Formats: sequence, C-alpha cells, structure tokens
Amino acid sequence: MSDSQQPVSSSPFIRQWEDTRSDVLNAVAAVGESGWYILGERVRRFEEKIAGYCGRTHAVGCASGLDAIELALRVLGLRPGDKVLTTPLSAFATTLAIVRAGGRPVFVDTDEFGLLDLDLADQALEHDSEIRFLVPVHLYGRCLDIGRLTDIQSRHGIPVIEDCAQALGAAHDGRPAGSVGLVATLSFYPTKNLGALGDGGALVTDDPEVAELAGQLRDYGQGAKFEHLHIGMNSRLDELHAAVLEDVFLPRLEEWNTRRAEVAGRYLEGISNPDVRPVPASRGFQSSWHLFPVRVPEDGRAAFRAHLEAGGVPTAVHYPTLIPSQPALSSGPHEVIGTVERARALTEEEVSLPIHAYLLDWEVERVVQLVNEWRAERGNGDSAGADTATGDDVEGDDLRRSG
Repeated sequence: MSDSQQPVSSSPFIRQWEDTRSDVLNAVAAVGESGWYILGERVRRFEEKIAGYCGRTHAVGCASGLDAIELALRVLGLRPGDKVLTTPLSAFATTLAIVRAGGRPVFVDTDEFGLLDLDLADQALEHDSEIRFLVPVHLYGRCLDIGRLTDIQSRHGIPVIEDCAQALGAAHDGRPAGSVGLVATLSFYPTKNLGALGDGGALVTDDPEVAELAGQLRDYGQGAKFEHLHIGMNSRLDELHAAVLEDVFLPRLEEWNTRRAEVAGRYLEGISNPDVRPVPASRGFQSSWHLFPVRVPEDGRAAFRAHLEAGGVPTAVHYPTLIPSQPALSSGPHEVIGTVERARALTEEEVSLPIHAYLLDWEVERVVQLVNEWRAERGNGDSAGADTATGDDVEGDDLRRSG
C-alpha cells in the first residue's frame, strides 16, 4: 500500500513498541527476577529520576494523575467544602480530583490560548477569601506564565498545585512547568508525552513532609506495615511501570519531545488557510506539544473533521464540553465566577491535529495538505454527535486505535 493510500497514525503505540520492545522486555524481566512487584527499589529509583527531571527534590508515584491531584489536596489540608480555584477547560480528572478530595471547585475563564486566565484568577482570590487552593492546568503542553503564577502564590499565600499532566518538558522563560507550586502533579497515562504501559501518576515537591505524608496516604495511610496513621487509599505506582518508565521511556523523553516540536514547527510553517488558526504558544513559552490545537469556524468544524477523516487523517476535540457543564456536576456544589466565553468558544471551535513522536514525515505533509485544501464554506453546520470521533486524549479513552 502506498503512502497516499495509508491512513495517518492516530497514536504511537505500535511504532513505539517496535522501537522499544527489547528494552521493555528487559525491564520487565528485571522486575520479575527481583521478586518484588509493589513499592520496591524500582519505584524509589524512578521517583528520584522524575523528581530530578522536574527540578524538584521529591516525587511520590501513584496510580494516576487524578490520584496525584487528590493526594496533593489531602496532604495540603483541604477540608470538606473548601473552595478550589481551577479552569473550566481541561480533562474532567482535574475537577474530579477536587470533588473526590471533598473540595468545591470554582471556575474562572481561560485566556485566548485555553490556559487559566491568571488575571481573573488573581481577581477571584482578591475578592473571595474562602478560596483556599489554586489548581491551574498547563493545557495542550503549553506552560502558564511561571513568573505570574509565582507572584500569585506568594501574594495570596495560597497553595498552588500545578496540573502538569500534559506539560512534561514545557517551560516559560527557562523555568519548567511544575516548578512553582507547592506540589505539581504528573500523569503517565499512555498518551502522555511520558506515558507508561498503563495507568500511573506522581506528585513532585520540594517539601519532605508533603512527600512523606503523600507516600503514606497512597499506601492505605500506613506509617509502617500494619500501622495506619491516616485514612488513606490504594494508589501505588507498581514496579513494572516504574521500571519501564525509568529504563526505557524517560531516557527517550527529550528525543520524543524534540520530534513533537519538529512536527509542530512543520504545521505552523506549512498551514496556510484563513479558516484554520493554530492556537500558538506566546513568545517565551516552550511547549511540550502534547497536542496541536487549531481553531475553525464553529459551524464548519464537523465538515473540517469529516474532510480530514476522508483523507485518512484522524482528529479529536479537546474538549467538547466545559467542565461546569458536565452532567456529573449538575447536582454537585461548584461555582462559576463571571462568564467563561473564551473557554466556551474553544469547546465550539477547537480541533486537535495528529501529533506524536512517531509521526512520519509523509503523514505530516498529508495533514498540512488536507488542512490547506479545506474551506469553511464546505460546511453546512455540525451534525449531531459529530464531535465524538475517536482520538480524544482523556484518561479512560479506547486506546485500541494505533498504527
């Protein structure tokens, strides 16, 4: 089959396996031969390395990025009903962690890039002293303004928990995402820049007491075996995932992120269509290019996606529904301060183009060609269910599509 007949790869998994198979099997064999599967030497070693990569002194591996946020909130003393300021545009896991920890999510709008509007966040903290935590998200792989985030945390004396699930490798003015908050959280869900062969997560911090308590809470609240000091949970990163992450995937992360940046650069240089606007990072911001979002006219999005799909290019929408509009929050306590029109516009206009470290040059060229061929007048409005096509990078998605 020629390149012109093949579909563009929507995920890296099969190609990644072909590239890393022998190294992964060696890592798995080493764990099997050790006879230790839970919270052993491999987890400890990976925690040291991922903490160092993030520029922090401690890391605590856990079962998912969601659990990492919940653990962080609990460790930092969230009380039932405490208000937690966050973004309305993210994977639902960000808010779900707040609710599971007993908090009350409070939302303000995003900026034009889809990131939490730090001016609005600052104003909300100024006017509502009941907001006790801030959970910003470095969305799409784009980093928030680190200097501004540092200032907000300092002036308001509020714990910041950075959700870095999509931003491992992102930075602003040379300062990495995850370097500001009292705690930063990571996800190793397979589609992430540093993904495991299953679920996993971690929190990173410079505070040894935070790390110690998080380590206890993830393991049934134990201070020592059969000594339960806290009402904890079962949220442990296992030895197999830690070994594969440490031995195989983390050493390749910079190479993978470099390839993502190359693909993004070719998109930014090659896409020349007045109806398709990339959502760029601002000057001084280094993206990890977890996603490559573009904006198209709302009434043409379904037609745009259908046009690319017909040419063998899969797309996704991140995210089709604002978090405060999700049915799960309809009866739950939450607040929306002001309007969230910029975030809502992104839910109506955003489309994510394929981007991953194993995307081939001809695939990138195909995407650019098809994007440039499309014109908005081809669309007759979105059809029902049009934005539920496969490929959304949300923890829990069907990962079977690969190639």
